[in-house]
Parts: sequence; structure tokens; C-alpha cells
Amino acid sequence: QVQLVESGGGSVQPGGSLRLACAASAYYHSYCQYSIIWYRQAPGKEREFVSRININGTIGYADSVKGRFTISRDSAARTVYLRMTSLKPDDTALYYCTAARLIPPRGCPTLLRGQGTQVTVPS
Repeated sequence: QVQLVESGGGSVQPGGSLRLACAASAYYHSYCQYSIIWYRQAPGKEREFVSRININGTIGYADSVKGRFTISRDSAARTVYLRMTSLKPDDTALYYCTAARLIPPRGCPTLLRGQGTQVTVPS
């Protein structure tokens, strides 16, 4: 098992930008490829899908962030990024990343969800 670690959160004024990172805490072979999903959860609200990047490079976004957020991957660094621009108070939440599938590729470690990183956009 390998832990995912999120970073890059903080407090930013409306209209500001942040770049979140989702990195593996330990080494695994580069032939292990994973589809990664970013979720967010605000206090008292359900978990919300934010964005996804698949092994084949296809990408998806929630309608609420489309055009403002950009997901990307640095496979060599085993890191997935979420660039967030034009931030709004509604974007305030704990953001975390997870592997899209519970069962990892054969011979590869299970990626464990991290603790998340807090993003706060005051109104």
C-alpha cells in the first residue's frame, strides 16, 4: 500500500488561484498506472466529484468547476495536480484524491486516500 498525500491548499480571496498536488508517499514502479479522482467535501455536505484523469489521459470535470479547474499528471513524479482559478466561496471544502479503482493493477500497490487539503475562499 502507498499513501496519497495532498498539498497546496490554503485561504485565498475570491477570484484567486491555487494549485493542489496529489503525490504518492512512496516509490512504485512506473509501469503502475492509475486513474485518479479529486473529490471535495464541505462541512455538512455530501462528497462531490471534482475532476478525474484516466490512465489513457482522458479527463473529466464537474460542471461546477469546468473552465476554472485544470487537472494534470506528472507520471515521473507520481503526482497529479489540480490547478484552480477564479475561486469562489462555494469552492471552500476539504479536497482529497483517490485512485479510481479499489483493486490496483496486478503487481502494483493499492493507493490509499490521503487526509486531504483544505481550501477556503471567504465570502
